[in-house]
Amino acid sequence: MKLADGLFLESCREIAAKYPSIEYNEIIVDNCCMQLVSRPEQFDVMVTPNLYGNLVANTAAGLVGGTGVMPGGNVGQDHAIFEQGASAGNVGNDNLVEQQRANPVALLLSSAMMLRHLQFPSFADRLETAVKRVVEEGRYRTKDLGGDSMTQEVTDAVIANLA
Repeated sequence: MKLADGLFLESCREIAAKYPSIEYNEIIVDNCCMQLVSRPEQFDVMVTPNLYGNLVANTAAGLVGGTGVMPGGNVGQDHAIFEQGASAGNVGNDNLVEQQRANPVALLLSSAMMLRHLQFPSFADRLETAVKRVVEEGRYRTKDLGGDSMTQEVTDAVIANLA
């Protein structure tokens, strides 16, 4: 890992030097996770290798209600993929799928991120607003958010709230 980390850091430093107006800091991942919990406001954008990104994303998911509500996106120069932003405990959980108890919020919010990336901001705004209304209302929530709704019930509620 030292070689890969070294190459990653070297690349970050090289790019950061080209943009002196953008603040650049380095932090060890375990301290980063602790700081994310104790003082999250200090962070804006993080760039990490995949493994560290997973650790940080799962920590962040714990702060905002769990992996079922955290969207994610990986954007490269030519391609982008949008998916649930953290994967602790529910990706590959066949029971959630079979019982139709998976929280669709993260995927719906990831879809909004994708719409925005594809230059459809009004559709992204509509979807995000509908999701926010359903979550705030609290009538349709999956078990991870303290409710007993099924995946389709939450999804149908979001669809009903699209304005």
